[in-house]
Amino acid sequence: MTPNRFHFQNLSACTLVAALMALPALADGTHTGGITATAGDAAPFDIVHTRITTEGRVATFHMAVSGRAGESHPAATGALAGSEVFAYVWPTTLDAATVGFEAGAGILAMVATAHPDFDDTPLFDENGDGDRANDGDLWHSHWVVLGPDEACGVGALKVIDIPEGATPALPLTWPGLPLLIDSPGWGPVIAGETIEIAVPFDDIGAVEAAGFDGVTAGLRVNANLHAPLLCVVNVFDVASGDLSLPGRVNQ
Repeated sequence: MTPNRFHFQNLSACTLVAALMALPALADGTHTGGITATAGDAAPFDIVHTRITTEGRVATFHMAVSGRAGESHPAATGALAGSEVFAYVWPTTLDAATVGFEAGAGILAMVATAHPDFDDTPLFDENGDGDRANDGDLWHSHWVVLGPDEACGVGALKVIDIPEGATPALPLTWPGLPLLIDSPGWGPVIAGETIEIAVPFDDIGAVEAAGFDGVTAGLRVNANLHAPLLCVVNVFDVASGDLSLPGRVNQ
């Protein structure tokens, strides 16, 4: 598909840094290879370290926390509007076109999310009950494209909206939401204090050359169900402390 009335800004890693630095709860950490973070106080989301490693054409996104990974889920509200999302996030310097979005669309991030009030993986039945629309509260993966929007709060980020009538390039497993989001079905593996997502790539070299960081965050669906539809409203922890995306793959 080609863009139609949908003009992307070429957002740099510096833009992401500036946006998230305005949000609370940043921690200090070391800045070489994988990222080791200092202790915080939200155990299931307090990052101990994060890394990305590759084997063949598969990249594994790894994060360890000081408590049990994935233990906390948002409270159900019974409605999509105003509902909350918890997320483990790996923002990267990869171009969004690497996974099928428009080139230069924004900050490409791999995320593991849970949200009890809606299901955004329509191709998959994560709980195996025969219903593909009732398992949003199980941890699952997405690619998202992030960018700043003052409507989410000063310096805050959102998952970038798709305006009505626009037809940007999208991955084949886009879930149909008016957002730059993909639901590729790569199941997170959660064991004790760690969460990992194994992701295959056509061009693993692009991944091996990328920078990354680790973030744990809360997002909220707009109560009016209008754009901005999905805002980052709370940052629990940032592995590097300054979101400079200093992580290096396989280091």
